[in-house]
Amino acid sequence: MNAVTLPVAYVPLVDAAPLIVAHEMGLARAEGVELELIAAPSWSSVRDMLAFGRVDAAHLLSPVPVAMALGLGGVTQPLSAVSVLSVNGDVIGVSRTLETRLRDAGYGFDFRDPFKAAAALASVADGPLVFGVPFPFSLHVELLHCWLEATELSKIGVEVRTIPPPLMAQALAEGDVDAFCVGEPWGSVAVESQAGALLLPGQAIWAFAPEKVLAVRTDWADTEPHLLGKLMRAVWRAGRWLDQPGSHTAAAEILARDTYLNLPSELIDRALSGRFTITGHAEQREVPGFVEFHDGAANFPWRSQAKWIAHRLAQRYGLDPHLALAQAGSVFRSDIYRDQMAGLGADLPGASEKLEGAIRDTTPVASHNGQLSLKRDAFLDGRIFDPQDI
Repeated sequence: MNAVTLPVAYVPLVDAAPLIVAHEMGLARAEGVELELIAAPSWSSVRDMLAFGRVDAAHLLSPVPVAMALGLGGVTQPLSAVSVLSVNGDVIGVSRTLETRLRDAGYGFDFRDPFKAAAALASVADGPLVFGVPFPFSLHVELLHCWLEATELSKIGVEVRTIPPPLMAQALAEGDVDAFCVGEPWGSVAVESQAGALLLPGQAIWAFAPEKVLAVRTDWADTEPHLLGKLMRAVWRAGRWLDQPGSHTAAAEILARDTYLNLPSELIDRALSGRFTITGHAEQREVPGFVEFHDGAANFPWRSQAKWIAHRLAQRYGLDPHLALAQAGSVFRSDIYRDQMAGLGADLPGASEKLEGAIRDTTPVASHNGQLSLKRDAFLDGRIFDPQDI
């Protein structure tokens, strides 16, 4: 029986790895599907390719399907986030000019403390800072606003400008932006090209942020559940392999190929291993769990995460918060995930919502197999989001 070909869109980033690995290692083929991976130049291209039927599935920013459900962005095709592809994986960086000012002011670039980084940055800024982000509806924007609200950056303000990830280092070098929040490897590219330095990992702001999702059109999920299940299982197995430390070198070499990221594997391995070069002075920093593809129920699409995103968007765009949460609750499809993963041995959490930001240390939780622990998911300021208390 011939395998069915599924066209899938992605943006060249380290966190597209589950789809790329599922294809390159034959995991999709073993399920009876072939993935036609289509690289897109921007997130708007990915969204439109999926919404208008050019592809069946996509590597997508987690807030995009939520924003679409809320009527934001001009494209309203219902999408379903059937699993989380990656948790964390973003970096915040600054230009060479800001790096020099920070260094002259005695800042040590610890790549860890969001409060010290914000205070130092606020002290050397001439006025509002222009941050490059990959898309208006993204965790990058939400992380920046959380950081801004909780720190001294609120005194100077931030302007957000959309720059496609592969162009972020160039935009920084040319002075179009003062700083950025972007997914790897494009922050490391900025360091290697001497355009700037890395200031913080995104997880310093939210410790377990659902960065990218596997998204499909809701009508396609309804009419092609068997194909969807094959895709989800292949991607789940790829994520499980990626989170094994012994896989990092091989994964980096796969992603480095001309077909995908077309960059040195050493740059890509920084995100996978969590060992970063953060400045042109070759300063090294380690970030355990910088990007997660499987562990800690990383793939589970918590409805509370969709509601947190909706709450943030509703506040910014003046939407009814109760309606926004109700609309978002059906976007992260924990029901589909449970149906498709039940026979795979995945340890499924007993609930589909949780208090976001409440876990301070790795914590055992009720689950199907009784062996699941969730990882720290705290916000930098200790806030807790209860989707039932809006």
